[in-house]
Amino acid sequence: MIEFSGFSFSLVELILTAILLLAFVYQLYFYFHYLNGVLRLRTKIKKNKITFLDEKPPVSVIICAKDEAENLRKFLPFVLHQDYPEFEVIVINDGSTDETDQLLNDLCIEYPNLRTTFVPVGANNRSTKKLGLTLGIKASKYELLLFTDADCMPENKNWIASIANNFTPETDFVLGYGAYFYKKGLLNRLISYDTLFIALQYMGMAAARKPYMGVGRNLAYRKETFFAQKGFASTLHLSSGDDDLMVNKACTPRNTRIEIAPDSVTWSEPNTTFKGWLFQKERHLSVSSFYKSSSKLRIAIEPIVRALFYASLIFTILVGSLYTIILAGVLFLVRFIIQLSIINSSAKHFGNRKFFFLLPVFDIYLPLLNLYILTFGRMKNKGKTVRWK
Repeated sequence: MIEFSGFSFSLVELILTAILLLAFVYQLYFYFHYLNGVLRLRTKIKKNKITFLDEKPPVSVIICAKDEAENLRKFLPFVLHQDYPEFEVIVINDGSTDETDQLLNDLCIEYPNLRTTFVPVGANNRSTKKLGLTLGIKASKYELLLFTDADCMPENKNWIASIANNFTPETDFVLGYGAYFYKKGLLNRLISYDTLFIALQYMGMAAARKPYMGVGRNLAYRKETFFAQKGFASTLHLSSGDDDLMVNKACTPRNTRIEIAPDSVTWSEPNTTFKGWLFQKERHLSVSSFYKSSSKLRIAIEPIVRALFYASLIFTILVGSLYTIILAGVLFLVRFIIQLSIINSSAKHFGNRKFFFLLPVFDIYLPLLNLYILTFGRMKNKGKTVRWK
């Protein structure tokens, strides 16, 4: 036993308390420095501390679609009806076997700013989506490229304008938020929370001048940047990574901005089965090992520290004295309140759903799921070709 200010503590108890305190301090740093980035930027914008473009440069919106006729019929008009002076929409038909080709032909008659191209039948590429995007980029008329998916719907008619006004002369990348439509059930809540947390992380890190990824549902960059990086040449052996690896490779502290206006959000159809969502997460995580070493280290630290926080919290409750148990409870409560405040305030800003008592459950479960995917999940699917759709 060790005496401290008249109280006796075991060595194990002191070690657990020290780990708990250190993990708590880092978690505070992570939430305030990174996850709070969207709210911090919103405050700067309100105070006119952020510069935006006054002019509206022309934009090429690029969508790659494979067997997406129903989604294109439902969502493409929202893209084509944007309130923006000069833009084109290029849809790449990636070997669809449904009614995509006929639908696009009909829409081209109705919308003069819609253009189409296609991935040749029998194209022998591990990722035909990357080939399709490359064809779309080469066919584009404008320097600014804005990417989304066939199952995505912009929040409103100001989507293009809200993204494009970030392209100041030094900006090469603009990262947006791609949310998922609300559905009933626990799975949709889990998907919504996971998507929001990931977005707050990559947007917050970009706001802190440490960008590392973006999502293809809502991402923009310059055509010259694409060709300066030789397109997807360095990732053609990978079935995924057309969005996050492009950003991770070419982003710098100065050339990447985030757009947080509610007008800039895109909404997508979520998976309705756990198996489908798990496959989607596996596809996204399958390229994370190809991130820059600095990016991998930065995004790995938080879940490790989070695990230490919960582990030390549980063991302190099990073996600690009354005083250390009270301290552990206070630290958990403070962290939980901070989580609720930052995550739900950000969710409200984006028009997303809020989270309360399920938040700690998701907070523990998702890192464990990611760990499974990055180990056993990847081993289980070793040698399989992971298709983009």
